[in-house]
Amino acid sequence: MTTHLNDETYHSMLSLPESALVSELFTLRDYLRWVSSEFYLAGLHYGHGTESPWDEAVALCLGALHLPWNVDPAVLDARLLPLERERIIRLARERVTTRRPLPYLLGEAFFAGFPFNVDERVLIPRSPIAELIEDGFAAWFPEEPPARVLDLCTGSGCIGIATALVLPTSEVALADISQDALAVARQNITRHDVGDRVRAVESDVFDGLEGQRFDLVVSNPPYVDARDLATMPAEFRHEPALALGAGSDGLDIVRRILRDAHQHLTDEGWLIVEVGNSDRHVEAAFPEVPFIWLEFERGGQGVFALSAAELDAHAASFA
Repeated sequence: MTTHLNDETYHSMLSLPESALVSELFTLRDYLRWVSSEFYLAGLHYGHGTESPWDEAVALCLGALHLPWNVDPAVLDARLLPLERERIIRLARERVTTRRPLPYLLGEAFFAGFPFNVDERVLIPRSPIAELIEDGFAAWFPEEPPARVLDLCTGSGCIGIATALVLPTSEVALADISQDALAVARQNITRHDVGDRVRAVESDVFDGLEGQRFDLVVSNPPYVDARDLATMPAEFRHEPALALGAGSDGLDIVRRILRDAHQHLTDEGWLIVEVGNSDRHVEAAFPEVPFIWLEFERGGQGVFALSAAELDAHAASFA
């Protein structure tokens, strides 16, 4: 049976002087063990890129030291500088006491193998759509990549920018209603030096994209229903509510996407949308629509694909 220390006992552990820890823990291996134990005892939630206390400890320690995931294991027994030890301790304590997701503490998250700037203005990247990007959307564009791509409800811009990095001939638009999110997306455009092919535009779903058509529209919109939103762990409450909740059944934005997407796709275009746990609501709302539900090797659910032709054929269902 899994048990956790009570709040009073655990608080006393957190209150140990930083100097006491620094004087007892010296190597990266020491800190990985200590941080993973602290995270386990604290009963944290893992849903922003890691799956366990150990994975989160590895991500925190390597991130704090600016070391890559594939660092030589020999570094495990290297002694850390006092400043490095103090940084790990501070980050670990903040993770436990505030429940802020680790990528916000580090200011960075990885998506489809690429690093992105993130903070509380945007969701932390975690979409299974990363697998589709890594494969170049080959299932829908086997002969040549899409010339024009729209990342709708872009947030940090991770989906669209990763697509541009994998498909160097594609032009990509990043659209979002939030100016705060677009500011982060523009940081990531600069970070990856793709400004010649990627642009960020303010748009309330399709309202700011009048007359524009794309070969591929891909979206990870707000889709959390009211029940799931009310019961989410504390870590998720640090993310922008605008990017999570979407009405009682989570489909307020998805309905608008389905209604208007056919006006913004080329004749052979495709729409790919993540709806997560709200996939059951999609099926219930549109039982006659032949959604293609995608499967992923690394896990994930609730992503559908529809062709421009199917969107046209079922336009009356989305009106």
